[in-house]
This record gives sequence, C-alpha cells and structure tokens, in this order.
Amino acid sequence: MKSLKIVFLGTPEFAKTSLEAIHQSRHEVVGVVTVADKASGRGQKINQSAVKVFAVENNLPVFQPEKLRNPEFLEELRKLDADVFVVVAFRMMPKVLFEMPKMGTFNLHASLLPDYRGAAPINYAVINGEEKTGATTFFINEKIDEGNILLQEEIPVLENENAGHLHDRLMEMGSKLVVKTLDGLAENSITERPQPQVEHPKNAYKIFKEDTRIDWSRTSKEVHQFILGMSPYPAAFTTLKIGEEEKGLKIYGGKFEISNHGKTVGSLEISKNDFKIYTKDGVYYPLELQLEGKKRMNIKDFLNGFRNFDEIKMV
Repeated sequence: MKSLKIVFLGTPEFAKTSLEAIHQSRHEVVGVVTVADKASGRGQKINQSAVKVFAVENNLPVFQPEKLRNPEFLEELRKLDADVFVVVAFRMMPKVLFEMPKMGTFNLHASLLPDYRGAAPINYAVINGEEKTGATTFFINEKIDEGNILLQEEIPVLENENAGHLHDRLMEMGSKLVVKTLDGLAENSITERPQPQVEHPKNAYKIFKEDTRIDWSRTSKEVHQFILGMSPYPAAFTTLKIGEEEKGLKIYGGKFEISNHGKTVGSLEISKNDFKIYTKDGVYYPLELQLEGKKRMNIKDFLNGFRNFDEIKMV
C-alpha cells in the first residue's frame, strides 16, 4: 500500500490528535508547521502549542514562521517534497503555500459543510440545538471552508452535551477521518465533489466577548443551549449587582423548566437553597458557575458564599 509524505499544519489539542493519528499510520510526516511560541500568563511563561510539543517529543521537524509567505520558509517546505499538506485548526494560508504539494492541501473542519463554515462550528452546532453534526475533509482553495469535499462523517449531538464534550468526540472522530482521507488519496479511491449549493448555509462566525452575554429574553431552551454551546470555553456570562458592585458571572451549565411565571424576564430569585433566573417562558437554574474574581464552583458552594441575598440583583 502506498505511503504518502505529509507536511502537517496545526496548533491546538484538536490538531495534535490528528497529527498523532497520521504519525501512527503508514504515512510519513516529513514536517510540522505550527504557531510561534509565545509568552502568556502572569509569569510570562513561554507556551508551546500542543502540536509542537508532540512533534518535538517524536523528533518531527518543526517550522514556526512568523509569516507564511516568508521565502526562506517556503523554500524549506519545497525541499521536503511532500505529497500532501494536511491542515487542522491552523490559520489562513496563502495560495503559494496551499498549492505547493503535488496532490494538494486538505483541511479537517468540524462540521458537515457547507453548514457552519467559520471559526466556531462546534459552539454553534450546540447553540442552535442541532441533532447531528460531524467532520469534513476538503481541499483548500482561496475561499474560506468552500473547497471540494473529500470525505464526510456525521455523529449525533447528545442531549445536554456541551461544546467541550462534543469537541473531544469530534477530535477523535476527525483524526480517524484524516487518516482515512490520506489512505483514499494514496489509493486514488476518493472522488472529490463540490460542496452542495445552499442558499443560506448556517454560519459559525468567530465568537467575541460580547457575543457570550446571555439574553434572558430568549426561551428557556434557547438559553440552555446557548450556555451549553459556550461551555467550557469561552463561557456564557451575565452580570450581577452585589450591593453597589457589578460583577460578571460565567455560567457553565444548569437546567430549566417551562412555566407561566408572570415575572420580569431576566429577574432573579436567590436564597440559601435556590438560584433561579426568569426567561421568556420559564426558569433557568444555574448549577455550575464562576463569579468574577472567584474559582469555578457548583451552585451549593456558590450560595454558601453569601450571607445577604437581598443585595444581589441582575443588571
């Protein structure tokens, strides 16, 4: 069976799992491209990407260019004479790079394309209450996530599943799909096909801080799915007023019930044993949360941290 020479491009844990799967397959990883090391946190500790850590541990050549059009970097990659470039959770690539390998460059995307093109497909699949999602391998072209599909596989989204859990399942499934795609390309058994023409494909735009604010005027189910879709990262939040101080409150999970409550939407009732927030058609009960300046905790520990509940209001 034919073995392909691969250059792998990726950064986070999601990508590392695919790199590991390729490394354990019959194909040969001749180079790994990842983000430059960067200092972060209080001590400005130098952090390496998950992909780099794996590559170094397994003696794979690593490239960390600041600019992907750097002529010296491009020349180094050309010398590797790779058959295929594989991209997982990387960044926008110039044409001069993705057109370099003779068989092309393919990407793994965590959705059933053409739906959920963009930076946050897993989050939006949960937020929108999808019953299924999946992963797609496709050839990269100049338009974001619009190239010809190679392989596609679907999985159900589980009830009450958050984005973090779904991420981990798609990470494992996607790594197998990457190897299956490489095998198919090596054996010339995959027929690439254009993405279906959909008038209004669902989008997965990049999520910014303000996008994570909870809108309590939505239905209880929508609020619940939104919180699950943002959990554990970037985390949905609301704002409490405690006395005269406003503090952000991240909510990671909870439960809801439908009821005709007649209360002001977005108002709360809080006591030693209960914390409920009124939605358009019911009540949401946060069960796992984190007050600004505190650690993440369950609802019991959270409520135990207050003496006077009368001074707590929703902003």
